[in-house]
Amino acid sequence: MSTTISSTEAVRHLGEYLERVRHRAEVFILTKNEKPVAQLSPVSHIRSGKWKDLVAALKRLPQDRGFADDLAKVNQADQPAQDPWA
Repeated sequence: MSTTISSTEAVRHLGEYLERVRHRAEVFILTKNEKPVAQLSPVSHIRSGKWKDLVAALKRLPQDRGFADDLAKVNQADQPAQDPWA
């Protein structure tokens, strides 16, 4: 069961609603102009892992030969022009 509240109400009393979600597992549907836009609910599952597992998973991914080229292009785009007044 969920409770519908306006986004304005949610902003005004966010701390209270977060505590209700956290401790009572309540669910709130947030509305904007009387239309549902979001849901405030408990996180159903948080998956955490270990660093070594992430590194091992990344090593199993296929190489992307164009990735280094993409990074070089992005970094080059961040460089200022030689003469900023040109």
